[in-house]
Amino acid sequence: MEPKKNVPVPPSKKDNRKKTPVVKPPMRGFAMWFLMMALVLMAIQIFNPSEVEEALDYNPGFTKLVSDGRIRSCEIVRDNSGANYITGELTTVGTDGEQEAFRVDVPSIDMASAFLLENDVEFKVRRASAFWPIFWNVAPFLIGFLLIYFIFFRQMKMAGGRAMSFGKSRAKLMKKDGNNKITFADVAGVDEAKDELQEVVEFLKNPKQFQRLGGKMPKGVLLAGAPGTGKTLIAKAVAGEADVPFFNISGSDFVEMFVGVGASRVRDMFEQGRKNAPCIIFVDEIDAVGRSRFSGMGGGHDEREQTLNALLVEMDGFETEEGIIIIAATNRPDVLDPALMRPGRFDRQVFIDLPNLKGREEILNIHVKRVTLAENVDLTKVARGTPGFSGADIMNLVNEAALLGARRGVDAVELSDFEEARDKVSWGRERRSHMLDAEEKKLTAYHEAGHAIVIAKTEQTEPLHKVTIIPRGRALGATMQLPEKDRYTQGRTRLMGMLIGLMGGRVAEELIFNDVTTGAQNDIERATRIARAMVCEFGMSDQLGPRNYGAGEQQMFLGREIHHNEVHSDRITQLIDAEIDRLLKAAHDTAHAILEKHRDKLELIGEVLIVYETIRGDQVMKMLETGEIPDELKNGKTPDEKRAEEAAEAAKKAAILEAVKADVDDLPVDGLAKEELPAEGASAEDVAAKDEPSVDETETPDKPASE
Repeated sequence: MEPKKNVPVPPSKKDNRKKTPVVKPPMRGFAMWFLMMALVLMAIQIFNPSEVEEALDYNPGFTKLVSDGRIRSCEIVRDNSGANYITGELTTVGTDGEQEAFRVDVPSIDMASAFLLENDVEFKVRRASAFWPIFWNVAPFLIGFLLIYFIFFRQMKMAGGRAMSFGKSRAKLMKKDGNNKITFADVAGVDEAKDELQEVVEFLKNPKQFQRLGGKMPKGVLLAGAPGTGKTLIAKAVAGEADVPFFNISGSDFVEMFVGVGASRVRDMFEQGRKNAPCIIFVDEIDAVGRSRFSGMGGGHDEREQTLNALLVEMDGFETEEGIIIIAATNRPDVLDPALMRPGRFDRQVFIDLPNLKGREEILNIHVKRVTLAENVDLTKVARGTPGFSGADIMNLVNEAALLGARRGVDAVELSDFEEARDKVSWGRERRSHMLDAEEKKLTAYHEAGHAIVIAKTEQTEPLHKVTIIPRGRALGATMQLPEKDRYTQGRTRLMGMLIGLMGGRVAEELIFNDVTTGAQNDIERATRIARAMVCEFGMSDQLGPRNYGAGEQQMFLGREIHHNEVHSDRITQLIDAEIDRLLKAAHDTAHAILEKHRDKLELIGEVLIVYETIRGDQVMKMLETGEIPDELKNGKTPDEKRAEEAAEAAKKAAILEAVKADVDDLPVDGLAKEELPAEGASAEDVAAKDEPSVDETETPDKPASE
């Protein structure tokens, strides 16, 4: 059998061979250059300071000049229009130092030439060019047309092109870059979500494994969770693990002011997905387009509803055999349209919760890979001190700690940098410039001391970590508690302990100053919210029983409840208010009894706070046990002494710098060691950098129970 000859195969539609691009002549560039040259020529013709020809009458002006012999040279011109004229130069010189020129129209060339010959005047005869008169007559119209074309017609054409592409999808295709590819190794703290999405990865890699028994993969996967929990990151990790194209688009990109544009973009997005299948289409913040279609207050939104209808139709119109997986993310799954959540569309929901202690430590290990850490940094301790932090919060925490260490000029990030960064992320930076006067400082000190003592003497409260009267954020002071572990449920005793602790600051003001201030506003607000939840939501009232009294409260803009439906009578409303008042009054009375019993400790801790501004939780507990100031506080320096030493050191450095600049021999270096003297040839900046303190000795507060 003869071997088959190689027959050239025509390229298919999916032929990836490179083709030689056809280079089109740059007509637009030629036209622009022509237009610019025409404008330049017109400008030269208009503004050229050419010779000014004096217009003469043939008789007697021209004939008299010829008779007097004042014509130096001339030229008889035959114009194409039939008009004849003579141009030339006179023998006289003008003010500019050049020969004066003239021009005169003649009735007859024969008569003029005979007259010039009689008077022995040299002259020439020529015919005028036909091009330039025509050009200067046509050029303005041509230039005007070109201007109109480039300014108006091309703009209209471009606008038409943009109008045609207005309905195109704005989904961005993430490139497959091996260096920047995100995988499940870059995601931590969401082990359950990774397990659920691992099936999607395996389906995209090997779809036949799931289809051989008749199974189908979900068409859509909805990622729901609090902001910053890593929904977008885990969607990119799915695409990176499966090594498939990843389209990224926001829900707000579908919504426009023109009805029908969003629906067109939805259809185009799915068309792009089919062309690049298998692929992942990720829709971030899908609640912007997938919100419930009920009108609610103020009517509906036609464009958004039409876009949602198109999305519903498209999700019904493609099969998972095509290899397209829709992944969407939202912070509010409760506001999505029920038709979007039914099986067959987003039929798998993955809830991404805040990371626990182990998850926070894993996230810290990922983000500190690019940070130089000191030996004293214990990431387990850092993770334990960040309950309630999301993945984004932890990333910001590591970045702020690195910035603080760089600002101090150290070689590695220390544990104190992480503690200060945690406080800065949670409550803002310390406002040391916001100095309190003596009266406000005393009021804040006793207020925070009241919180600290009540929390320490109440059962089932979180351990006291730190108390400070240094302003931070909007708070003048704070009492911080460090949870021992992540808690997912709260008992009635623990909630009552929170209420009692929140009342400690208000009671301390009553006992010490016999007055109340606005400093407890946030405490009262939080206590009221907790008490109402205990009565209306948690069923912790013995009088009202285990019943929910807040089911009728729904947001009107969702369209779920146009008006508020009362789910209980007026008598029950009065009982709810009475129960809330009873809980708050019981917490107030308990806090009052505790502080009345330990009033001497209240005055001691208050005075210590006034002097030292920040004390640790173990120091507070020691003062409650012994009634004395700990030795480490007595032997240590107060903030005022530290500030005085810093001011003296700054003044000393300023004196040294002035002496170095002035090149004085007798430097004011009394009391300085040899190694503290500026080196020979050292600049003022080097001296200042050498004397810069390397560690900020001021301790910073932690998570507060009240502000």
